Amino acid sequence: MSGWYDGGGPIKVEHGLKARTRRGSIGSTWWSRRFIDILERICDKGRLTRGRAYARQGQVLSIDLSAGEVRAAVQGSRRQPYKVVVRIEAYDERRWTAVEESIAAQAVYRAKLLAGEMPPEIEELFAAMGLDLFPRDLDMDCSCPDWGFPCKHLSAVLYLLAESFDDDPFLVLAWRGRTREQLLGSLADEPATAGLSVTDVPFADRLADFYAPGATAHRPERRPTPAAPDLLLRVFPPPGDLTRPLTQAYQGFADA
Repeated sequence: MSGWYDGGGPIKVEHGLKARTRRGSIGSTWWSRRFIDILERICDKGRLTRGRAYARQGQVLSIDLSAGEVRAAVQGSRRQPYKVVVRIEAYDERRWTAVEESIAAQAVYRAKLLAGEMPPEIEELFAAMGLDLFPRDLDMDCSCPDWGFPCKHLSAVLYLLAESFDDDPFLVLAWRGRTREQLLGSLADEPATAGLSVTDVPFADRLADFYAPGATAHRPERRPTPAAPDLLLRVFPPPGDLTRPLTQAYQGFADA
């Protein structure tokens, strides 16, 4: 039926966005697979299959993600590309502040995000606050005349979106309203450990004794123990009758 509306196969695109995976499932990380699982649960499997083909052929011309919205252009069988929009709820500043405080309280989550990783437990963190990290429902629209939902154009965009999550997990959060720069900037400003007070001394004030022995703050000063004057003679005994005069000489050096 969709082929009758489209008037045949799609117009070939020279420089479209193509999925990296040429066969099998799309998405390799846990977060992209989580998104794909949602799609395959709420969308018609046949149309998702045709959408994967579109994604692999490079029929998607562009994808732009912003807070709460993804806009894309997909080349179908008509000369004018179809316009695709996918919307989810973007969280406001109050809820994001609460999320960031909750993340900052978990040292492991905070460290992983600062290192550019998405900890699997972050989905539970959102859920504990009554929020969804991944959308349960998608508000989707395509300008094509296809009667099915979602159409193959929408499906192609959703698959490429999932693959883009593989490359940058922070896009999942940006879609919810927090960019990488905003989130990491906030986490970097949060104290890593509550209740721990450390007095920092400016480096310029420490420069004079930076290379001095015993300068480590947590280690008490250690004074060297003087060696016995005749230690060398006991280790390397001199020949003949030289022991006594050399011992007296070394003692004299020590007393000087």
